[in-house]
Parts: sequence; structure tokens; C-alpha cells
Amino acid sequence: MKFTATQIAGILEGEVEGNPQIAVHKLSKIEEGEKGSLTFLANPKYTSYIYSTKASITIVNKDFVPEQSLSTTLIKVEDAYKSFSKLLEYYNQVKNNKVGIESPSFISGNAIYGEGFYFGAFSYLGENVKIGDNVKIYPNVYIGDNVTIGNHVTVFAGAKIYSESIIGNHCVIHSGVIIGADGFGFTPNANGEYSKVPQTGNVILEDNVDVGAGTTIDRATLGSTILRKGVKLDNQIQIAHNVEIGEHTAIAAQTGIAGSTKIGKNCLIGGQVGIVGHITIGDRVKIQAQSGIGRNVKDDEVLQGSPALNYGDFNKSYVHFKNLPKLVNQISNIEKKVEGEQNKQ
Repeated sequence: MKFTATQIAGILEGEVEGNPQIAVHKLSKIEEGEKGSLTFLANPKYTSYIYSTKASITIVNKDFVPEQSLSTTLIKVEDAYKSFSKLLEYYNQVKNNKVGIESPSFISGNAIYGEGFYFGAFSYLGENVKIGDNVKIYPNVYIGDNVTIGNHVTVFAGAKIYSESIIGNHCVIHSGVIIGADGFGFTPNANGEYSKVPQTGNVILEDNVDVGAGTTIDRATLGSTILRKGVKLDNQIQIAHNVEIGEHTAIAAQTGIAGSTKIGKNCLIGGQVGIVGHITIGDRVKIQAQSGIGRNVKDDEVLQGSPALNYGDFNKSYVHFKNLPKLVNQISNIEKKVEGEQNKQ
């Protein structure tokens, strides 16, 4: 796909300085720009590269005034970073705007899907599935019975969506995601053997939820495992049965959340965090990477460590922890002096 400077300026509501007909077909970093590529300049620390870049087009802020001659055509906008992000989004929409049903694939006779539907090869659509408009389902996807999917949803290759799951509008589900597998429910008997507790609930993803590759979200034992609107999950996260995650909470990779825990709105949770089950975490909580959360957490707390402490208390404690070898040596020297004095007596 090729775009001219005029076309790009039209998308971004920007102004062209240079050759309006010059075309680009790929994206690049400003320091690695080459002919036929589009780049941007937002951070002043990279300004020097605009005079040497070979990129055909560079997006800049409106207040940018070159101090040397340029070989790149400029598109001036209000905010170069936001405009470049907008362009990336537009590029992805064009690139991923596939339609039609590929063969071989299977669609049950009573499944319903809307306009602009794409269904990749070797994918499966179960009984009573309802799918909205402009949904893109890539190859090797399994969608079980009675699943509902909203509008403008993308499900990338190899994802599995079990029966009764409900997916809202504008969601993105990446490769290898499993939504609606059984929760980890077993009861031991007197002999130490385990009996399975049937997992009869479902999973609900509200609008604008993104789920990263390899993440698993278990169905509820009863009721629903719920991700509220705007939740963003990184890769390789485990969400257990009956967990509820509040609006616009973002969680980094390899975090595990045990069953029936409730997490509030606008939380930020770092990578490799472990959260026990049956607790409540408030709104706007920040949890640093590799922390272990074993208690209820109030609104606006910032936590670090395992078991987690208040972020400030953790840093104070860590100062003493890293000085432990020095403190041990000091105590050892004091003990030797005391012993020496006692021997003299």
C-alpha cells in the first residue's frame, strides 16, 4: 500500500511542506529512515536526525522550524506523536480489512454474523453463535456454542473462545488466548483424591477490552468472570474463575489472579504479580512488578514486595536489607571485642 504526502496530510488534518506527491509504503524510526518510508519527530532529543534521515516523509509538530536544509517532506500537525499513533491505527485498519469466508472452515447452520465479516481458514463457529458487524476472525480460531461477539472485534489466529462467552464491541483478542476454560475447582476427599466442581458460569468481556497473546481467562463456577470496559491485558496472564476487573485497569505480563478476587477501576499492575483469591483491591491502585498481594487493598495504595508493603515503606526497608552484610559484620566485630574484654578479666 502506498500513500502520498497529500493523502496522509488529509487523514491527519496536517499541512505539507515539500513534495505533496511523494509516496511512502512503509514506516521507520527517524534515525533508520530510508527512501519510501514515513517517520515522525516528537521528542526534541531526536531533532538532529531530521537533517540526516532518508525517510521520504516526516511528521512534525506545527511549531517545528528547521535550522538546516532538509531532504524529507514535512507534514506539520498539532501533535506529532498522537498523529503518528492515529496513522498506525489507520494503517492497521486498512491492512486487516479482510472480508469473506475462507475454505476449509465450519459455520453452524444457525450461527448469525453481520456485515464486513471475515472468517479465516480452519476456523470453527458453533451452534447459536451471534456475531456483529466488521468482525475479523483469523485462521484456526475456535468459537464454541452460544457465544456472543459484538461489533468491530478482532480475534487473531489460534484463539479459543469457549461456549457461553460474551465479547463486547471493539475488543481485540490475540493469538493463543483461551477464554472460558474451566476454573480450577476441585474438592479433596478423605483419601486425598480430588473431585471436580462443575464450572457452569461464563466469561464476559465488556467493550474495548484487549487481551494479549497466550492469556487465559477462566469461566466462573457460578455467575461470570468479568472484565469491565477498557481493560488491557498483556501477554501470558492468568485470570481465574469469578474474578472481576474494573474499568480501564491495565495488567502486565505473567501476572496471576486467583479466584473470586475483585479489582477496581484504573489500576496499574506490573509484571509477574501474584494476587490471592477472595480479596478486594480498590480503585487507582498501583502494584509494582513481582509483588505478592495477600490482603485487601484500599483505593490509591501503591504497593511493592512479597508480601507487599506500602511503596515508601518497602524502599525504607530495602535500604536496611541491602545493608545486612555490613550490619552482620559490625555485630560480629562487637561480639569479638566483648569476648576479648571478658577473657582479659
